[in-house]
Amino acid sequence: MAEENNQEKTEEPTSRRLEKAREEGQTPRSKELSTTLVLVLGAVGLLAFGPFMTERVIGIAKHSFSFSRETAYDTGMATSYLMSSIYEAAVALAPWLALVLFAAFAGPLGIGGWLFSTKAIMPKGERINPLKGLKRMFSANSLVELFKSWAKVLVVGLVAWMVLGFYFDKAMDIQFKALEPAIATAVEIILWSVLILCLSTALIAVVDVPWQIYSHTKKLRMSMQEIKDEYKETEGKPEVKSKIRQLQREMAQRRMMSDVPDADVVITNPTHYSVALKYDVGGMGAPILLAKGSDQVALKIREIAKEHNIPQMQAPPLARALYTHTKVGDEIPEGLYVAVAQVLAYIYQMDQFVKGKGPKPERKPAMPIPRDLRVDPDPV
Repeated sequence: MAEENNQEKTEEPTSRRLEKAREEGQTPRSKELSTTLVLVLGAVGLLAFGPFMTERVIGIAKHSFSFSRETAYDTGMATSYLMSSIYEAAVALAPWLALVLFAAFAGPLGIGGWLFSTKAIMPKGERINPLKGLKRMFSANSLVELFKSWAKVLVVGLVAWMVLGFYFDKAMDIQFKALEPAIATAVEIILWSVLILCLSTALIAVVDVPWQIYSHTKKLRMSMQEIKDEYKETEGKPEVKSKIRQLQREMAQRRMMSDVPDADVVITNPTHYSVALKYDVGGMGAPILLAKGSDQVALKIREIAKEHNIPQMQAPPLARALYTHTKVGDEIPEGLYVAVAQVLAYIYQMDQFVKGKGPKPERKPAMPIPRDLRVDPDPV
């Protein structure tokens, strides 16, 4: 048992293991990807909706500070002005907030997808276990998180330095411009700088996504023993499956035996095989094999046939061919049509002779078996 627990987990997780982990709330997640998407779309939203938002904010300012002397002394108007300003601010921010909200919901779709699992928020003792906490603090994942934090500082700092150098001369020219052009230039520089800095975090996300997928897969790796145990759980233990197959065979045999009384003839190989055939004279199909069996099952078929006065005929080559090449419930092969037709004709003639309605057949039919359908007798 100890050997099984100490086996190395070198095998990729099975689909069942991945599905079970997802049910427990374990999926690969990249906070860097979600953060980058929110930051980038937020910056793009500022560029796209900036003029609209600016116009609305200016309108709020004009409306809030443009009122008559009588309005200033009317306490009821203050509430009206406040509600109007709140409404205008909501309208101004709505497109940008909608875009950021979309980014927040779309982020998880990039890796792992949406997942709603109550098991993920259930209390677990290992989460407050100091030893487990120390192990997580000094794990490879914690080391990677530390490197990512430093990388973000270095990357964003480097990009900020490059952006500052790029816009330095343009920013210095602001002091020589009039107020409105200066404000417009400053806003432009700020918004584009923010967008570029947000895009720089994508470099961290590009590295983080493969790492999170690898880390998640490595965590779920399985040993050969775990794969075998899972197979037993999903497919069933061999002894249980064997018992189920045995019960299925017994049920199939009982159904098959219940059809024997409807047969028109039972063709036998006296020592091994029995096959029961039925032919619908009014139908257009070939004779159907109702039941077949070997050894003890063959004897049982003959006993049932005898109890119900069903004609039996010994024809070892034909019995072997029908038993081998025909499934229960199927029509007989085309190559055996002639042989079976001769048997049915012989049985009909014997029945007429017994009833005194016809002469006794002179001899048994030849029952030709095509070479490709012949079956050699079992060795004694």
